[in-house]
Amino acid sequence: MRRILATLPLLVLSLAWAQQAGGNDWLSWLALAGGVAALAFAAYLTRQVLSFSEGNDTMKEIAKAIREGARAYLRRQYTVVGIFFAVVFVLLLVLSLIELNGARLLNVYAPFAFVIGGALSALAGYIGMTIATLANSRTTAAAQESLNRGLRVAFSAGTVMGMVVVGLALIYITVWYLFLRAQLGGDYTGISQAMLILGLGASAVALFARVGGGIYTKAADVGADLAGKVVAGIPEDDPRNPAVIADNVGDNVGDVAGMGADLYESYVAAIVAASALGVAAFPGSADGILIPLAVAAVGIIASIIGTFVVQTREGAGLTELLNALRRGIFTAGGITMVLTALVVIPILGLGVFLAIIIGLLTGIIIGTVTEYYTAPEPPPAQSIVKASETGSATTIIAGIAVGMESTLIPVLTVGLGIVLAFLAAGGIGVEGFEVARGLYGVGLAAVGMLSTLGITLATDAYGPVADNAGGIAEMSHLDPSVRKRTDALDALGNTTAATGKGFAIGSAALTSLALIVAFQARINELIPERELTLSLGDPFVIAGLFIGAMLPFLFSSLTMSAVGRAAEDMIKEVKRQFDTIPGLLQGKEGVRADYASCVSIATQGALRQMVLPSLTAFLAPLAVGIVLGPEALGGLLAGSLVSGFALAVMMANSGGAWDNAKKAIEAGQLGGKGSDAHKAAVVGDTVGDPFKDTSGPSINILLKLMSIVAITFAPLIVVLTFVR
Repeated sequence: MRRILATLPLLVLSLAWAQQAGGNDWLSWLALAGGVAALAFAAYLTRQVLSFSEGNDTMKEIAKAIREGARAYLRRQYTVVGIFFAVVFVLLLVLSLIELNGARLLNVYAPFAFVIGGALSALAGYIGMTIATLANSRTTAAAQESLNRGLRVAFSAGTVMGMVVVGLALIYITVWYLFLRAQLGGDYTGISQAMLILGLGASAVALFARVGGGIYTKAADVGADLAGKVVAGIPEDDPRNPAVIADNVGDNVGDVAGMGADLYESYVAAIVAASALGVAAFPGSADGILIPLAVAAVGIIASIIGTFVVQTREGAGLTELLNALRRGIFTAGGITMVLTALVVIPILGLGVFLAIIIGLLTGIIIGTVTEYYTAPEPPPAQSIVKASETGSATTIIAGIAVGMESTLIPVLTVGLGIVLAFLAAGGIGVEGFEVARGLYGVGLAAVGMLSTLGITLATDAYGPVADNAGGIAEMSHLDPSVRKRTDALDALGNTTAATGKGFAIGSAALTSLALIVAFQARINELIPERELTLSLGDPFVIAGLFIGAMLPFLFSSLTMSAVGRAAEDMIKEVKRQFDTIPGLLQGKEGVRADYASCVSIATQGALRQMVLPSLTAFLAPLAVGIVLGPEALGGLLAGSLVSGFALAVMMANSGGAWDNAKKAIEAGQLGGKGSDAHKAAVVGDTVGDPFKDTSGPSINILLKLMSIVAITFAPLIVVLTFVR
């Protein structure tokens, strides 16, 4: 660690020298270097993780079953998504070849950007899932030695996920920028419009992956919990439970592959949205496009350094484990501030730098608040624990109340962050006030919030690895001390996963706002004689606002119902095996549950149920735009942003609080496992599962994807709209 910190002065001098060399094209090479550094670090950590022991033969066998189940699901999911991509590619290609009034309906590069962006998003999720399924048994084996060793293995696997996401995304965006620059020269408006489409494919894959993976993992989890813990009264991850392998597979396809694709999309969307606003803020210059890329690059460097300070001691409690991860995140944040100042202030001034830092601090505040509302020890989760004494109904009421209350500070923080970033970038160092620069500051605030995604995503992706490790320890009948260590890591993972969702949802609010402004600018460019103002005096805008406010609720209903239907099939299958396989519940030697049938049920249910919710994000903006016009579509985007942000925070935090309240009871409160309070908490957790892992985190993708669809198909909407 000391050697790495010792390189910081050299890095600072290098940045200073590059700025003196003349021109700012070096920023694109800094971005490429940052992306390559992330992938190289991911490769280094992969080798390090694979050097650890997988444990005994039983542990290897269980890990192999989980790995094969996860890969089989992803192959089938990507087959379905591939068909969708082929259809949309042909549609985009046709639109890119049609000209009206001397202009193409779509940028000629859009179809190819769509496919490549989607492929890289899928690749990021697949790589993260692969390393997670290779690290789970290794984490269990490492936990046999010490808590810190188990933490290092699981966190290293999570860091691979984080670095692959930011590395692939930054290289992808930078290469496209350099290609477009070579093709379009100094037409920065054309470059930025083409770059906006880069997020379309990534967002589409992310939504399918998040929804499909979320349905899979929660159907398996709910089925395993209700049929196992509540009906049969057997422990979590008991090998007698037929759904136990499907449950562990679900942790990987939903919480790793789905979440990786989700945050890849968030990262890409934030950067391209800020770049589009940068062209309007600094016309005739590439600086507005290059600065978001450079900020992302220095965030990667800082994240790499931050990972080395994540360590703990044997016997550490949840607070100490959280502090270990906080040290890494805060270290990365501090280094990012210093390096960003060196890059941004000499080029765009103090105000723009402050906007980025406001975004970074906004993310930290949201993460801290999310941690408070979802960790097992603070009052919110403890209020759910207390409510569990009087049954399932009061547990549900308390959890919903906690989630609703938890929206207050994030909403106020994001609102204040938008205002401060707008004022800082538009007013400091500028004569008068530049609205375009202020809006650019809001876009950069989203980039600042996600600048340290390499390490914040590592703390999120580590959770499913620790969860799998606990399951493997239980199924392998290891010493109880091992399960105690993995449970400590798992409880930490529940909290960090909630924090990661908070970052994603918060950044979605800022990014979606930037994309709405970009949509408005695109419409005004296409029909300058009819300025799109999104005035509340326009009835079409009002109609769009109401439709948009409803969409996140409809979308959540579709995804929640999908989990419920898939879970019903899972529960029926688990009960069938308990009733028809002699000696299964009694643990008779040689009697084995049919795990494969449960994996198949979860897979079929997820693939069947994910299509309709995912298509909503594409069809809703197109239908409203074509039928009611651009004004109504602008209102739809704004209405969905406001309601969707609050709903996503509420659902994610309710689910996290329910989960950790259950964990607190299982740790010994109110009679521990098997008590009436525990059964009530399990019911609360099963309700919270689709809240926090399916519907809630999918809403943030819905918001951005609808905006990108609106921007991409704006020319088509203008031509076809029924309202003139």
